[in-house]
Amino acid sequence: MNERKCIGCGGVNVIKSLHQRKCIGCGQLKDRQGLIRITRRNPNGDAVINRDTKTFGRSVYLCYNNQCIEAAFKKNRLAKALRTSVPDDLKGQLLNELRTD
Repeated sequence: MNERKCIGCGGVNVIKSLHQRKCIGCGQLKDRQGLIRITRRNPNGDAVINRDTKTFGRSVYLCYNNQCIEAAFKKNRLAKALRTSVPDDLKGQLLNELRTD
């Protein structure tokens, strides 16, 4: 991580990396490349797995493990964070994503 010395107080502030995101399943900060991105597309509000960064809209991130995926669906965190309904087959798609990687 980058460190920056504070001029006023003499302390050291830690600056988080620009590419870190929080997993909504476990709450840990991780590098963006190590997470699955789920995006709500604006025109129709569908939640989709965003494999490339070309789809814009409200996004959430999940770790590549079953526990985080289960926690996100069990506590309805995906729907709350995306502010839309999440299709039932998205959980199956996420689990298939784990098997292919």
